[in-house]
Amino acid sequence: MQALNFRPYSFRFKNKENKPLIFDEIRKKFVALQPEEWVRQHVLHFLLYDKGYPKNRIQVEKQIKVNSLTKRFDIIVYQPDGNIEVLVECKSPSTPISQDVFDQIARYNRRLKAKLLIITNGLDHYFFRVDTENEKYDFIQDIPDLSL
Repeated sequence: MQALNFRPYSFRFKNKENKPLIFDEIRKKFVALQPEEWVRQHVLHFLLYDKGYPKNRIQVEKQIKVNSLTKRFDIIVYQPDGNIEVLVECKSPSTPISQDVFDQIARYNRRLKAKLLIITNGLDHYFFRVDTENEKYDFIQDIPDLSL
């Protein structure tokens, strides 16, 4: 797979019927290794091992209703009180981060009300702090490190 702009992480791989799989530590199973999944697994390792977010507060690829349509978010990190701390939108490395991607995560966040947003294609990373009351998004350099 393509090298991404993350530090190197240790992943578990296997092949099934000549298809590569990667182990997802949150879903606790091997999943198909596609370009977007490669990015998602790097983000999960970033959240777990670089930022110290606990596994039990992370969800991956769950369905939500947005404007009566069923959509799927990539990653959510919950606060201890059950509110959403971080919403992550992952794209494959070949997908440029466009205005459409920013609009997509903004639509999801109107429903989810996360305090922090991450958009990445593994090469470019964007971090935002959200003022949900005023629907304002401020670029930030990084997300908080819980391991400190």
